Amino acid sequence: MQINSHLSVIIHDLAKKYGERTALTFQRFGEKKWRSVSWQHFSLRVKEVSNALLNLGVKPQENIGVFSQNCVQYLYTDFGAYGVRAVTVPFYATNSEQQILYVLNDAKVRFLFVGEQDQYDKALRIFHLCPTLERIIVYDDGVNIDTHDSNALYFSDFIKLGKGLPRQSELETRWKEANYTDLCNILYTSGTTGESKGVMLTYGQYHAALHANYEFVDVSENDRVIDFLPFTHIFERGWAYLCLSVGAQLIINTYPQQIQQAMRETHPTCMSSVPRFWEKVYIAVKDRMDNAGALQQRLFHRALHVGHKYNVDCLARGRRPSLALAAEYKIYDRTVLALVRKQLGLDHPNIFPTAGAAVSPQVEEFVHSIGINMVVGYGLTESLATVSCDHKGKPFTIGSVGRPLSGIEVKIGDNDEVLLKGPTITPGYYKCDQVNAEAFTADGFFRTGDAGYINDQGELFLKERIKDLFKTSNGKYIAPQMIESMLLVDKYVDQVAIIADQRKFVAALIVPDFRLLEAYARDNHIEFGSREELCADKRIHDMMTERIDTLQQTLAHYEKIKRFTLLPHGFTMENGELTSTLKLKRAVVYKNYKETIDKMYEE
Repeated sequence: MQINSHLSVIIHDLAKKYGERTALTFQRFGEKKWRSVSWQHFSLRVKEVSNALLNLGVKPQENIGVFSQNCVQYLYTDFGAYGVRAVTVPFYATNSEQQILYVLNDAKVRFLFVGEQDQYDKALRIFHLCPTLERIIVYDDGVNIDTHDSNALYFSDFIKLGKGLPRQSELETRWKEANYTDLCNILYTSGTTGESKGVMLTYGQYHAALHANYEFVDVSENDRVIDFLPFTHIFERGWAYLCLSVGAQLIINTYPQQIQQAMRETHPTCMSSVPRFWEKVYIAVKDRMDNAGALQQRLFHRALHVGHKYNVDCLARGRRPSLALAAEYKIYDRTVLALVRKQLGLDHPNIFPTAGAAVSPQVEEFVHSIGINMVVGYGLTESLATVSCDHKGKPFTIGSVGRPLSGIEVKIGDNDEVLLKGPTITPGYYKCDQVNAEAFTADGFFRTGDAGYINDQGELFLKERIKDLFKTSNGKYIAPQMIESMLLVDKYVDQVAIIADQRKFVAALIVPDFRLLEAYARDNHIEFGSREELCADKRIHDMMTERIDTLQQTLAHYEKIKRFTLLPHGFTMENGELTSTLKLKRAVVYKNYKETIDKMYEE
């Protein structure tokens, strides 16, 4: 049974129900040992954070920054802040100093919580550029705080300000004053020009989202849910809060690169993820089978075939499997497929919500075939994650993004744009009146910038992005024009086209300024017989790599160009690659250079 209290008190209400039952499992920074805390302990820590914030003078609806990877302190801070009616502003742990600086000043943050050494060092370097910033509070006790920094303190010392709950009566007054129109979070997302916009999310949106998702998402108090995506990501944040609301145990994964090891150690039953995770699983399993013996290969392919017939051809379409198919699947499910799942740490899998980018039908079918219930969905930060998803107990179509949740009105507008209205939709962007005026239709629908359609069964399908904003297969937004403009300041770069949409990393097609590049080659005794030879020369490539790395130092890691190709010829109007005003026609460039682009993404 779900407890859907106001977020200011939800942890305390859950603690009354679940008491000493395990609520959170986690690792301390730099440790391998898994530790757990009960719901009662979780509740106490949240109260202590709330009391400590009151001792620091945090006001209702004041903005508080959290710049950290996932950790138990992150949850204590979030819910402690909600208790005093504060607004949390989360950052990705990999955000650049430039991005942090912009948001801290835009949101006028006084108190910034940081995770490890990297986040602390970045915060310290921009501290003097943030007029409102007063304190940096450090989660990891192993961080070396600068000896000249009198404004930082460890979280372990911060929490002492709330020991014994010295401001509890004041805190309880804040609880009574809490309402659903208050702001809960401001989540900053990248715009097409690279300037972030703060998406406002209210407590009422969370309340409506938790209610709507509970109706269709099959998670319960018996689940062990590992958090893979950062809590900064609205998908993980909304999913984690949903799991907490039903009393599920959260397993907090601090280091994403160690997720598969963490899964094998903790045996979760659920996890939300982006498609790229399952793409890697698919590649790894197929590779392992391709290198197995002939008998193993035959067994695996038969098990996969039976799993596909049972889970995809029958269950996904609402059909009952034949007795013979059910019996054969039962055998393979308990042997071959169980072994595949066990290698992932998924001994008892329940559901695995997946969103944030397009899911390859091939990968989706594979995941279902091995007996893992991938729940595909669609959403945005502005919709507080889920707009639509596969509903429990209902047929679904591979390639769709499910059915809309109750209470969300989905309409297809001009250019097939998906338009949204409902209690989970943002009231707008923080301090962006002009942007807000453009973000909504005259009748109040939010413009998603995604094109799609709804089939006769009520399932939503996406076609392409309307707005010029890329999203990688890891679910991160990329502003291509911003990155391109950074590269174009280099004297050796004449034209550039960024590749990223639905790809696993950012790549680029670069047309050099050949007059200067040829002069560089002559000065450095690099012989070449043609521009093709010049672009293919490793010494030229190394030189360009160094220059590009310097230019993109201020970008977050997921925005940085990982691979690039130097083209021997420029983009032209004659080839349809440029408009009459010399603007890049991306679709044409991608089509003309498809082979070159695909080669950059080969494993």
